[in-house]
Amino acid sequence: MPLHGARATALLAWVNSTKVCTDPLDDLSQLQDCSVFIRIINKIHRSEEGESVLEQPLLERISFIRGFLQKHCKHKSAAENLVSAQKLLEGEELALAKVAVLLLYHTSMSCKSPGDWNEFDYKTQVELASILRFVLDNEESLNENLEMFLQRKAPPSSSSASSSSSEEHSPLLSLPHKREVRFLELQKIASSSGANNMLPGPPSSPMGDVMQTPQFQLRRLKKQLALERENRDELEVELAENRKLITEKEAQITMMQQRIDRLTLLNEKQAADQLEPKEMEELREKNESLMVRLHEALKQCQDLKTEKGQMDRKINQLSEENGDLSFKLREIASHLVQLQEALNELSEEHNAALAQSQEKQGQLESELRTALQEKKCSEEKIEILQGKISLLEDQLAKLGESSAQEKGEVMGDVLKLEELKQEVSSLAAKGAELQATVLRLEEEKQLREAALQSERGRFEEEKQQLSGLVASLQSSLSESHRAQERLEQDLRDQEAEAEA
Repeated sequence: MPLHGARATALLAWVNSTKVCTDPLDDLSQLQDCSVFIRIINKIHRSEEGESVLEQPLLERISFIRGFLQKHCKHKSAAENLVSAQKLLEGEELALAKVAVLLLYHTSMSCKSPGDWNEFDYKTQVELASILRFVLDNEESLNENLEMFLQRKAPPSSSSASSSSSEEHSPLLSLPHKREVRFLELQKIASSSGANNMLPGPPSSPMGDVMQTPQFQLRRLKKQLALERENRDELEVELAENRKLITEKEAQITMMQQRIDRLTLLNEKQAADQLEPKEMEELREKNESLMVRLHEALKQCQDLKTEKGQMDRKINQLSEENGDLSFKLREIASHLVQLQEALNELSEEHNAALAQSQEKQGQLESELRTALQEKKCSEEKIEILQGKISLLEDQLAKLGESSAQEKGEVMGDVLKLEELKQEVSSLAAKGAELQATVLRLEEEKQLREAALQSERGRFEEEKQQLSGLVASLQSSLSESHRAQERLEQDLRDQEAEAEA
């Protein structure tokens, strides 16, 4: 199955953005000799570790790249199985794309800031962001899913779809008191994080969107903490070697001191025996030479002890700062989990309230329609009866002018007329009752709509405050990131001192 065209193009655009090759690449097959990957690795670490490998055969270059990926991936065995040396030797485009994806992920975690991605157009950023998001979500199962992802479009995430769907709904009912209590708990969580409530600016790009998520920031912080632990382990190994060297030097000093003591005794004995001046001179020169070597060894030992003390202090400081960062990381992760659970619960309560409100609204509208129909029917009956009454009154007026014989018939019509008037009165009373019902239902509907509008405003206000809480937790992550940068600066200073 061929590679997904847009993702392959985006990966090439990222490779070209590293500016490690003189001419831009236009096809993944041009990465077959793996020299571009090695130059990218050198640029990530700001070193020339792989320069000598560029002169080696292709198999050696592939081994160097796979070794780098195994060292810096979360699961070394997964990285070893993910990239096949044989397929890289054959120049398979899918294998080359896998290496590009892993280097993109490692670069983003190591040194890229959200603003650095603005050089890409929006479409390219969207594809790069989808690649980065896929690796974040599938880090435990890249072996099974990465090939399929690079060869076709990935299905949309159900969690993101449900999230966007829930954000489209507006509140229509007041939520239970439990929601207000939950909101106070969220405020307490945010205040305990020690961050300000300033809202950050909107992300400037799709890549910035991904890199500013708590998931990415936590993953980056964990990766950097792991690197710091490796650096600390290397320092401890170096310290152990220095301690061993100090012990050896001290043993040498002890031996030299013993030799000097023996020579001093021999010198005294020879002086007592009145040795020849020439032998005394040779003995004195040898003694002075040994004293010089002794002083040099003592100075070197003192320098090593001073360096050992400095390294001990730095290791203690790194251990304390790593402990603080680890604690803060666990605390922030716990806060984020609590916040997510509260937001999920808030959404469920709001959806339930929304369904209840819509059901009540439907009942009110159904009752209003029924009342209006009954009112209309009553008005039509009243109009028909009033027409009959008018017709009978006209007939009675004409009959009143007729003979007495016809007056008996007139009395019957009068009774018939009285019944119609009573029926009209009854219908009028019923119409008035229906009118009152309609007015009541309309008033209740207006009150319901006003309440819903007020609740909608309250929900929007709480939603903004929740966004502020999320921003405060992101600020805590930024504070942890700054602490991590201070650690990196200390390590760079230490390396500079060691080189000096």
